[in-house]
Amino acid sequence: MAVNPPAGAARGRPLRLRLLLSGAVAAVTAAGVAMVMPSANAAESTLGAAAAQSGRYFGTAIAASRLSNSQYSTIAAREFNMITAENEMKPDALQPSRGQFNFSSGDQIYNWATQRGLQVRGHTLAWHAQQPGWMQSLSGSALRQAMIDHINGVMAHYQGKIRAWDVVNEAFNEDGSRRSSNLQGTGNDWIEVAFRTARAADPAVKLCYNDYNIENWSYGKTQGVYNMIRDFKSRGVPIDCVGLQTHFTGGSSLPSNFQTTLSNFAALGVDVALTEVDVTNSSTTQYAGLTQACLNVPRCIGITVWGVRDSDSWRANENPLLFDGNGNKKAAYTSVLNALNAAGPTNPTTPPPGTTTPPPATTPPPSGSGRILGAQSGRCIDVPGSTQNNGTRVQLYDCNGASNQSWTLTSSRQLTVYGSRCLDAAGSGNGSAVQIYACNGQANQQWNINSNGTISGVQSGRCLDVWGTGNGQQVQLYDCHGQANQRFSLS
Repeated sequence: MAVNPPAGAARGRPLRLRLLLSGAVAAVTAAGVAMVMPSANAAESTLGAAAAQSGRYFGTAIAASRLSNSQYSTIAAREFNMITAENEMKPDALQPSRGQFNFSSGDQIYNWATQRGLQVRGHTLAWHAQQPGWMQSLSGSALRQAMIDHINGVMAHYQGKIRAWDVVNEAFNEDGSRRSSNLQGTGNDWIEVAFRTARAADPAVKLCYNDYNIENWSYGKTQGVYNMIRDFKSRGVPIDCVGLQTHFTGGSSLPSNFQTTLSNFAALGVDVALTEVDVTNSSTTQYAGLTQACLNVPRCIGITVWGVRDSDSWRANENPLLFDGNGNKKAAYTSVLNALNAAGPTNPTTPPPGTTTPPPATTPPPSGSGRILGAQSGRCIDVPGSTQNNGTRVQLYDCNGASNQSWTLTSSRQLTVYGSRCLDAAGSGNGSAVQIYACNGQANQQWNINSNGTISGVQSGRCLDVWGTGNGQQVQLYDCHGQANQRFSLS
């Protein structure tokens, strides 16, 4: 069943074929997606913080043109801990003329997010849609080279900054065959070439394949994508994750086997993520069900809704998001928040799949004071305003030798400031805030100083991490990977 996009839809969201996928929502519980509807006494009050308890993220897509709207930007910054650029990192936006990259809009999204301590997913490097005109005019080996050059140029600019890239987007037909696009016309190996190029350009970033209508395990398109990923993994083609867009309309509801789909993809050795979620009329049952399915699969790393308020959606006339056009939380919001909170914290002794184990720690000296200097930024970890208030989040700032930048490493692996406040992790998941708090000797205030320059939490196993270099950039926890934004020196 063809669905016409609503008037005013976000640029570039294509006309999509919506098929009546088998399985009613009522069958979800029977299929193993246990609906958890706990009390409203939420452990965390925002989606991002609630998701971070179990080591996941909850994100949204952002349009640069809407960031000047204070309601929009306030909700986005408060509720989410992962950001995807709606259109600003697509090929037509980043390389409007061949060989001439324009990162202004993409950087606007990136800077807005990272200045608020939020992570960023890159979307998307290779896609048959939203190609600049010059690329559309190419074919064969010329187009293949243009794709390679685009991937290299974009990933060089964002190297070490992006959490994951949707390397290839929407390359399959509904029956599981390859889409007959201009990229497919360059040869059946084009997707493999894209992933190998991306890995060479940035060895650390997560590389994802992203598509819609791959939520139902018995559907042809799902099987086509699954078979490609299975083949890639068997041959060593670098792929780390698969994104299920999860656009549920009146004709494609939450299938009863959705959790089976997630589990089967994950069993191939890749992470799974729900990347562009929206649901017709914000069905509370469907939102709770898709959230719980993700929580039930350890390698489901996060959920992103495609927009902030209903009025921002490419499907605005279907009211598909968690906030209405006036910025109010909807019933679906509460169902998602409750499900996330019910999952509770990740067992700190068992990091989620994909977490990099930090290197062996050096033995800390019995005492010593000094600054904690970032290798990438050249700035110091700083307590804003020299405050001693519990819960104050630490940041990067120009080194000045003041007491709010003077840290003592104790024999019990604490990092203290002002003599009585400890560097403290507010959670154990990716994106958890790093703050100061009255010293209490618990594991979330103990740190390993590692031989590669990283500083990892004893409780979480995750590293101190910053997603930018400027003054005011907040410090967080994130999977250890040893890149420059996670390396610090104590001096």
